[in-house]
Amino acid sequence: MVQVVRETLADRAAQLLLDRIGAGEWALGERLPGETTLALQLGIGRSTVREAIRQLAGRGVLVTRQGAGVFVAALEPRDDWDEVLRRADILAVIETRTAIESEAAALAARRRTPADVRALRRALSARGASRPERGESDPRALIEGHVDADLALHRAIVAAAHNTVLAELFDALTPRLRQAMVDMLKMRGAFGDAEDHAAHEQLVDAVVRGDAVAAASLSREHLAGLAAALA
Repeated sequence: MVQVVRETLADRAAQLLLDRIGAGEWALGERLPGETTLALQLGIGRSTVREAIRQLAGRGVLVTRQGAGVFVAALEPRDDWDEVLRRADILAVIETRTAIESEAAALAARRRTPADVRALRRALSARGASRPERGESDPRALIEGHVDADLALHRAIVAAAHNTVLAELFDALTPRLRQAMVDMLKMRGAFGDAEDHAAHEQLVDAVVRGDAVAAASLSREHLAGLAAALA
C-alpha cells in the first residue's frame, strides 16, 4: 500500500512564505507584515499563519522577536526538514542505546563467561571483516552488512550481561536502531575506519578483562561520538 502524505494548510502557507522570501519580497533582516495582513494575503486564518511561521522558525528562516514581530533570519532553510527530523530521531535512538548499553557493558564485564568471551571475539572479528576495504569503489553498498555486524557485536555484549530485561529492551529497539544507524552512515558517507574499530576492540577488551568502569565509560564515549557526528 502506498502511504499518502497529506499537506496541511500550514505546510502550504509555509511554502508560500518561503517562495516569497526567495523571490526577494522580504530581505534578510526585514520584518514581515503582521499576522492579520498575511492571513488576508494568503486567504487563511491567523492560527494557520502562526503555524506556518513556527515551521519556518524551526527551519531557521524566520525569527520571532517578542514585541517587535517576525523577521527574516535566512533566505533558505538551514537544512532539509526531513533530514532534520531524521537526525533528531537518530539522536533519540542513540540516547536510548547509551542508557541500555553502558549498563549492559558494565554488567558484562562482571558476569561474562568463557562462552561469552568466545562469542564477543567472533562478533568483533566479523565486524572487522564487514568494514570497507581501502579503495572500495562503492562503500555505501556495504552499509547494511556493516550495521548488521556492528549490532551483532553490541548484542553479544548485552547478552554477556545476563540480564533478560536489558536484552529484551535491546531487541525491541533493534529494528528502529538498525534503520537509524543505516540512515546515519548514509548521511556521513564514510564508516568503519580504523579509529572506530579500535574503539570497539577496546570495549571488548574491557569486558573480557572484567573492567566494569572502563567498559561502561568506553560504551558511553563511543555513543557520544556518534551523537556528536550528527551535530
